[in-house]
Amino acid sequence: MLFQTQPFILIFLPLTLAAYWLCAGSERWRQYALIAASLVFYSYWDVRFLPLLLGQIGITWVLARLSSEGRNLPVIALGVLVNLGSLATFKYLDFLTGAVEAATGMALPRANLVLPIGISFFSFQLISYLVDLRRGDAPLYPLRPFALFVLVFPHLIAGPIVRHNELVPQFALDPRRPGLAQRFSVAGALFALGLAKKVLLADHLGPVVDGLFARAVNETLSFGEAWTAALAFTFQLFLDFSAYTEMAIGIALMFGLVLPENFRQPYLSTSMRDFWRRWHISLSNFIRDYLYIPLGGSRRGEARYVIATLLTMAICGLWHGAGWTYVAWGVWHGIGLIVCRYWQRLGTPMPAPLAWLVTMLFVIAGWVLFRAVDFTSAGSILQSMAGLNGLGGKLDSWRLLCGAAAVSLFVPSAHTLKDRYIFPHPLLAFVTAIIAAICVLEIGKGAPTPFIYFQF
Repeated sequence: MLFQTQPFILIFLPLTLAAYWLCAGSERWRQYALIAASLVFYSYWDVRFLPLLLGQIGITWVLARLSSEGRNLPVIALGVLVNLGSLATFKYLDFLTGAVEAATGMALPRANLVLPIGISFFSFQLISYLVDLRRGDAPLYPLRPFALFVLVFPHLIAGPIVRHNELVPQFALDPRRPGLAQRFSVAGALFALGLAKKVLLADHLGPVVDGLFARAVNETLSFGEAWTAALAFTFQLFLDFSAYTEMAIGIALMFGLVLPENFRQPYLSTSMRDFWRRWHISLSNFIRDYLYIPLGGSRRGEARYVIATLLTMAICGLWHGAGWTYVAWGVWHGIGLIVCRYWQRLGTPMPAPLAWLVTMLFVIAGWVLFRAVDFTSAGSILQSMAGLNGLGGKLDSWRLLCGAAAVSLFVPSAHTLKDRYIFPHPLLAFVTAIIAAICVLEIGKGAPTPFIYFQF
């Protein structure tokens, strides 16, 4: 089920809120209500994968109970392998088969498995819990709150990647506690903002991106067309994913739950290190704490730092998709982080406008690689952007690009809006209602466009 559909907005969400708030006085029953709604939400996409989701949750919980509070390393390792094995089977089996085929020259069959929606996100959450349990940083939870920590439907299928300690303690809080009006004001405004970014901007950029990147497979784009493609995808990806995050944070607040920040105006970054502190923050923190630091990080010499950074970012790229272009995108960012580190050590910082421009050019070039179907078309687009195929053509859809750029650069992050700018007021309620009504009417014009990160 998609957030930006009339059935979700007009039927599922109101009914779920009604059931939850009727049970608000009972911690047990409001949790059951939210679990039931989350199961319906996930099953709406494809009920065949519900046993997989519940199976990973159940196996992880049982193994956690059998691990002697994390002291039994083989049991913890088994739990991690179960979750990694599920993710690898559904997401990477055909990719690995292709790699073996290319290396050996043997023709191998493909499984052609359907990718369960959200598997990358809930697998990472379960793995993080097991690792924290091993480290002594997580308790043994009862089954109900443990399952709910994974299942809460606002974040279930596309994040943020929420850790147990960020969410489980909130389940015991009375949703009727002080600040209820503030939370609902913020929730409605954030949901409407995310809906508008998705429906009015990201979804209109999508056809521009798809058409130009498809053409680049068979023909050379002009200078203007190449920059249109690159900029359109740069803004589409951010607006689409940040829209989902804002809607998720808003929906969760309607149930009295606070999800972590995932974006903090990343296109204002003035270095690559700054960018990764602002972009997909929950993933950045995950790969830092569970991959980069265990690989040695920056505390075991320069060689270990370079290897850890490149390997971490390559895996980050592979997490996004089973393809070599994703791996190359991750390595590209790893190189950027390494160069950034050593440049900052020189003690000769660039002027802020120049640092921003260099960072954005690096990020935009990376997004071309991320979006392109192969290295050939990515190289062709980058050559055209560099003017190597001439300087002809014009920047298409420039009004849409300007609007997308303004929103991407200058609209504050969800938590900044929540903490500083949104408060109960009749004018805010009126504006939110108008925006939501416009978006609901826009949604009714055709089939909804799935969020980009659903494929990851």
